[in-house]
Amino acid sequence: MEYRIEHDSMGEMKVPANCYWGAQTQRSYQNFRIGTEKMPVEIIRAFAVLKRAAAMANCRLGKLDEKRCALIAQVCTEIIEGKLGGEFPLAVWQTGSGTQSNMNVNEVIANRGNAIAGAKLLHPNDTVNMSQSSNDTFPTAMHIAAVTALEHQLIPALDAMIVEMKRLEKENEGIVKSGRTHLQDAVPIGFSQEISGWRAMLEKCREMIRDSEKGLKELALGGTAVGTGLNAPEGFAKEAAAAVSELTGFDFITEDNKFHALSSKDAVVFSHGALKALAADMMKIANDVRWLASGPRCGIGEIFIPENEPGSSIMPGKVNPTQCEAVTMVAVQVMGNDTAVGIAASQGNFQLNVFMPVIIYNYLQSVRLLSDVLNSFRTNCVCGITANREKMSHNLHNSLMLVTALNPYIGYENSAKTAKLAYKENISLKEACVKLGFLTSEKFDEVFHPEQMV
Repeated sequence: MEYRIEHDSMGEMKVPANCYWGAQTQRSYQNFRIGTEKMPVEIIRAFAVLKRAAAMANCRLGKLDEKRCALIAQVCTEIIEGKLGGEFPLAVWQTGSGTQSNMNVNEVIANRGNAIAGAKLLHPNDTVNMSQSSNDTFPTAMHIAAVTALEHQLIPALDAMIVEMKRLEKENEGIVKSGRTHLQDAVPIGFSQEISGWRAMLEKCREMIRDSEKGLKELALGGTAVGTGLNAPEGFAKEAAAAVSELTGFDFITEDNKFHALSSKDAVVFSHGALKALAADMMKIANDVRWLASGPRCGIGEIFIPENEPGSSIMPGKVNPTQCEAVTMVAVQVMGNDTAVGIAASQGNFQLNVFMPVIIYNYLQSVRLLSDVLNSFRTNCVCGITANREKMSHNLHNSLMLVTALNPYIGYENSAKTAKLAYKENISLKEACVKLGFLTSEKFDEVFHPEQMV
């Protein structure tokens, strides 16, 4: 491999000749050979947005000339479009401030820009990082990446699933089945009512996720090293936030208190809490679906779900609820990520939190997994759910908890006696009620209508 010599404040470094990154990126690449997890591409794109926005702000404030601003913008566009994807090799497990990834982006923009210009117009620190510090750029990139991922990935996936649930709900109106509480038979419920519970969970989670974006749309940019804004011109923070909004289409603002913005990650914790709520609800929905589809002969078997793959290497003809299992595994991962995010966010010391790469890595993984699994579950399972009306009707009329309908006529204690006798002697509720002398056969038929109990 051919190398070129780059230098930074610590001296010279050999860098692959075909790469745009510089000495600081190379040092990090060599010093942190930890794991396989790389800085998420969403963060790199967010950095490109904020670097362009910072250049725009510096230009508007008279700190940067238009030629250099345009050059930075050109390279940032290439990064966002994925044209320089191989230039960002750094591990998540690096400095906790993300300094090396900030410098990775700075070096690539500077060297690529200079190559385009055919002249050394850009310097990683003096030009690309002008009015900035890693301490305010990395948390800014975190917020930009988080909002973008929510709006472009998760919210659309949620919306599509909500639409599918509404269709399923309408399609199953009028079907009455046995309810279940404590994994035991309960009073009847409409199948559409059960589905409406699933739909409402998704709608509530969507609201919570959207509410959490408020904190994520406040940016640290302009706080520089410790929150004082040292070396940033007056008005930079507001101009930079306005430029980020202009470039993304989302309403970002500058955080009023930069000391909070640099040292606290509470907005990400709060938002990930909403992701955990969605994970919890998705776990519940997937479990309901696989329980209701269990069987085909020895389970509940009240619904049919698509048969997508053979389920066993030894049992011929076996088919499993694989999409449900994928949902539940994603839910577990997101719940684990929430613990990591919360603990990492609690570790801010003095003016800076130095767990930022692991926080945003887990956050973005949660968004990505939830988005993908919502789409997979919808297209490969939920869209094909159909009611087993015969089994639902059988279970409904075989349920002892239908005795609840008799409470107003024979009282709670007599209804309990009726249910217990029916269970003990394996007879119908009607037979038990008449045998005990609580109602006549005619009166029982007059008051007992399971389909009307919903």
